[in-house]
Amino acid sequence: MNQYLDISPEVKEALAAGKPVVALESTIISHGMPYPKNVETALLVEQTIRDNGATPATIAVIGGRLKAGLTHEEIEYLGKTGRAVAKASRRDLPALVARKADGATTVTTTMIIAHMAGIKIFATGGIGGVHRGAETTMDISADLEELAQTPVMVVCAGAKSILDLGLTLEYLETKGVPVIGYGTDELPAFYTRKSGFGVDYRVDSPEELAAMFRAQRGLGYKGGMLVTNPIPEEYAMDKATIDAAIEQALSEAKAQGIHGKETTPFLLAKVVELTGGDSLESNIKLVLNNAKVAAQTAKLLGE
Repeated sequence: MNQYLDISPEVKEALAAGKPVVALESTIISHGMPYPKNVETALLVEQTIRDNGATPATIAVIGGRLKAGLTHEEIEYLGKTGRAVAKASRRDLPALVARKADGATTVTTTMIIAHMAGIKIFATGGIGGVHRGAETTMDISADLEELAQTPVMVVCAGAKSILDLGLTLEYLETKGVPVIGYGTDELPAFYTRKSGFGVDYRVDSPEELAAMFRAQRGLGYKGGMLVTNPIPEEYAMDKATIDAAIEQALSEAKAQGIHGKETTPFLLAKVVELTGGDSLESNIKLVLNNAKVAAQTAKLLGE
């Protein structure tokens, strides 16, 4: 086991017994939602995974230790501390470990730590991708590179609709990352069920997902698999409403000089503000939906 990694007793016991475990990120706690909604949501997502027969492993960096599985007190700490906790991507882990600092894990670092711990599947909201205007800014999320090199299945509601979805799919294709639609032929766009872009393959059951991931591992591929699970119909938002909010948020981000790792939290917070909080509730529902699919699939991966 990695010398910097701590696996919680609950997660360690589940892994040793060959029981299903699902990883969860912590950026959604510290940077994605206000307190106490962030803590309530984190605990609800963990409970959803338990209700579907798996063990949750929320992942973070605390005091320089890579944590696979957090206590309620640690989740509360991240929720209360909020954006004062560093948003940790791949490049940040050595510094955080060396300085014995705290970090909330993104999709990238959650995949890294999950793989270190032996966890095969990870549920999140939406992945990062190629940002709009990347042809001049070169702003491309590290999530895409991690999917290309770390063998973890990521279940999400598609790429965040603040991104350039077409270029994100092109980048994933170049990196050989399969994009799977769960019950859909079309890439979901986080708050909305459709984007106008097709996925590589459609599957309609956890059994199919597990079989496809098992085959990928058996073929010796080094990368991961992206499963895109549309937000439930009753919680999906109107595409025109979301698109208008995103365009305004992008305009304000440009005017304020927001860039780099601050871009996504700023845009998502602005969209919440512009939609009167509707996008926050949609965000919570889609994360719960992804947790359910991930737990059901994790149960089958060990069989």
